[in-house]
Amino acid sequence: MRPVIAFLLCWTPFEAFADDWSAVESPTAIVLMRHALAPGTGDPGNFRLEDCSTQRNLDDRGRAQAEQIGQALRDRAIVFDEVWTCQWCRCRDTARLLDMAPVSDMPTQNSFYSDRAQGPEQSAALLEELANWGGGRLVLVTHQVNITALTEVFPSSGEMIVTELRGGALQVTGQIEIAP
Repeated sequence: MRPVIAFLLCWTPFEAFADDWSAVESPTAIVLMRHALAPGTGDPGNFRLEDCSTQRNLDDRGRAQAEQIGQALRDRAIVFDEVWTCQWCRCRDTARLLDMAPVSDMPTQNSFYSDRAQGPEQSAALLEELANWGGGRLVLVTHQVNITALTEVFPSSGEMIVTELRGGALQVTGQIEIAP
C-alpha cells in the first residue's frame, strides 16, 4: 500500500491548480491565456490575417470575459510587464481588453491549427524568445493548440495557464478560469 500512497503524494493533476491565484503572483510567472470566447472552431475558408471580417472573432460575451479577466487581475493588484499576442484578431482584442500592459504582436504565437506540422518548430521558436526575454511577469494571449503543445493542457476560452520557464521548458504552476 505504501507505493500507492507515495505515487498519490507525488502526482499532481492539472486540476489541482484550478483557480490558483498565488501562482500568477510570482514575479516570474508566464501566463499562457487562450483568447476569450469566440464561438466556433478554426477559421472560415476565406481567412485572411489582415482582415478581421474574415476571421472568427470575440462575441459580446467574449469581450466582456476579457474585460472581466483583466479586472480580476487588477483587483488582486497583479501587474504584468508585457502582453504578447498572436496576430489573430480575437487574440489581439483579448489582449487589448485585458488592459494590463503594453501589447506586442508575436508571430510565433500564431495558430498552427490548420498546419500541425509547424507546431514543434514554432513552439521551439517561442521558447527561445521566452528564454531571451528580459524577465518579469508576462501574459501570452494565443490559441488552444499552441498552449496544448507547450503544456499538454487543453484550456477553455479565456483560461489562464500559469507557467514558469525552467530548463528551457514551461512548467505549469497554476490554472485560472473565469468563465464568460
